[in-house]
Amino acid sequence: MKNNIFKFVFILMISSTMMANVTLPNIFGDNMVLQRNSEVKIWGWANPKEEIKLISSWNNQEYKVVANNQAKWELYIKTPEAGGPYTISIKGYNEVVLKNILIGEVWVCSGQSNMEMSVSWGIDNGEEEMKNATNPNIRFFTVPKLTATSPQNNLLGNWAESTPETMKNFSAIGYFFAKRLQEDLKNVPIGLISSNWGGTPAEIWMPEEVVQNDPVLLENAKKLNEQEYGPRQPGRAYNAMIYPFVGFKIAGTLWYQGESNVGSLVYDKTLSALITSWRKAWNDEFPFYFVQIAPYKTGSNNFSNVTVRDSQRKILKEVPKAGMVVISDISDTIDIHPKNKKDVGIRLANLALAETYKFNLGLVNSPLFKGLKIDKNKAIVSFDYSDGLYFKNKTSNQFELAGADGIFYPAEASLKNNQLILVSKKVAAPAKVRFAWGNTIQSDLFNKANLPASCFIAE
Repeated sequence: MKNNIFKFVFILMISSTMMANVTLPNIFGDNMVLQRNSEVKIWGWANPKEEIKLISSWNNQEYKVVANNQAKWELYIKTPEAGGPYTISIKGYNEVVLKNILIGEVWVCSGQSNMEMSVSWGIDNGEEEMKNATNPNIRFFTVPKLTATSPQNNLLGNWAESTPETMKNFSAIGYFFAKRLQEDLKNVPIGLISSNWGGTPAEIWMPEEVVQNDPVLLENAKKLNEQEYGPRQPGRAYNAMIYPFVGFKIAGTLWYQGESNVGSLVYDKTLSALITSWRKAWNDEFPFYFVQIAPYKTGSNNFSNVTVRDSQRKILKEVPKAGMVVISDISDTIDIHPKNKKDVGIRLANLALAETYKFNLGLVNSPLFKGLKIDKNKAIVSFDYSDGLYFKNKTSNQFELAGADGIFYPAEASLKNNQLILVSKKVAAPAKVRFAWGNTIQSDLFNKANLPASCFIAE
């Protein structure tokens, strides 16, 4: 009995000393990348009232803070221009030293399986790309799949340098995005945080209360079916896979998701709410660049996929600092996982280079519907990003017109001054127009950057 009491007291002593130790969430660790030229928040735990001293090796500056009564502390530290490797020492009753830290650009890559897809899944030319993936200036953090009913403080995982072994299982789009950024940012370190889960709807990736407090989102979320790939309850992935690193300073977010919301008529409201909720959590209106899902045959409804793609296009008008890449030309209508991930990553990077980093790259956006004018029996359609519009096959059969009755008929399309002139013998007084309106239609209209136009419906 005495022995047991002694053991119990000993365990208590050990656990109380362990609790006194300064600890950090796993998002802060060896090999990490911190956002350059910023005030970066670093946080962790210690004994209440314990004084914490942090020293960053790039300027040897000392920062001090005292842990609060919830055993938590946080500090804002200034980061320099890109560079490294550096160390950060954090000292309380014990000392934690973080090594091999780089200062550069940090991007979150999130969504479902197409963002998650890696070389090990079998992407185009993957084995060759993998062999050349040794790059100590690209770093990966993979968030494991987890759910939680309430927001979590920490997650498993660690930062790793890009090598053939680590790149093989990391988001291919993320890797190609980083590689392309480095060409123009002159090898500035890039840190990628990959938080993905195949087969998941957008609702699980935002705070539960955002869905609960919006009747439209809530009604739509109730239609989500239980399925074997992952959760469908709002907030479950956000709580365990996003919230634990909220506040970790980022340059922006890449997003590729929507296949699991096919059939939704309100996807633009859903993704807009997600973007707004993340920016609110970070207290930062960071850029949010997303991939329009690929044309794909979905069930018996010929318009369930294209409706989501059109919703994604509408988000660009509703949300500031958002951008979209269209991939209908590099996708495969019979494979929901198109294997060309390199061009997707490059298109996202070109968007970021032009819009976030202000490089003059010329056209980086696909043609997007701008306006519709009716002139007697003609419909005149204008586009943004319309320089050098051309049809892939000299003519297009992808435009349709409808009158006030809403019944669509094929239209003859001709190009004039980067506008489309549409007529149909069956529609004397056009009122509506649609383009590439079908689940599996790959756009045949391109601009001079060889980027395909997005599908749309307009009146």
